[in-house]
Amino acid sequence: MTLMRHIRLALADDHVVLREGLAQILATYPGIEIAAQLGSASEVLKYVSNNLIDCLVLDLDLEDKSGIDVIKAIRRDNKKLPILVLSMHPENLYAVRVLKAGASGYITKSSSTADLVGAIRQVASNTKYVSANVANILATQAYEKSFEGDPHQSLSDREYQYLVMVASGLTLTQIAERMKLSTKTISMYRSRALKKMGMTSTAELAHYAIRNNIVS
Repeated sequence: MTLMRHIRLALADDHVVLREGLAQILATYPGIEIAAQLGSASEVLKYVSNNLIDCLVLDLDLEDKSGIDVIKAIRRDNKKLPILVLSMHPENLYAVRVLKAGASGYITKSSSTADLVGAIRQVASNTKYVSANVANILATQAYEKSFEGDPHQSLSDREYQYLVMVASGLTLTQIAERMKLSTKTISMYRSRALKKMGMTSTAELAHYAIRNNIVS
């Protein structure tokens, strides 16, 4: 009989009830130990720099910094820590960008617990976790890259975040609050996004995002 590998796991999510509930469920699975529950990006960065774990399960929408920025910050010092992003956002929205930032996998919160545990075990064994849907998205993007590609692919991660939020109906002030940045900086991202995508108004950006299923 093959012994189950022991996995020390850190959970990072700023929703306390969700995080604690998930921790209790995961702890019932053989070989999984919840080493830490973290509620902010600053806690995550401090913890992973001072503790050895086998996997970090990371929410994409932490209150003080985006998950993509957290991944990039971790990767500057730690190239090997398996990071599994667990997000409320559908795969077509952020999965590819998360993987490019350095994550080991991406799974949505609508997935079953069994699928989540499978993904955790996979990334903890230093293997990328890519669902069939994400694999299809990656293949499609690789194919399109040999041609012109979609305009939004040229956006930086921050510019893309702006596009998603503005298409979701958020105002400039609300976006600034969500991203923890000044309205002046958000206006700069707006200008860059418009220029890169050859558009002239926020409405055009929003219509593009909806038309291309970036947001529903």
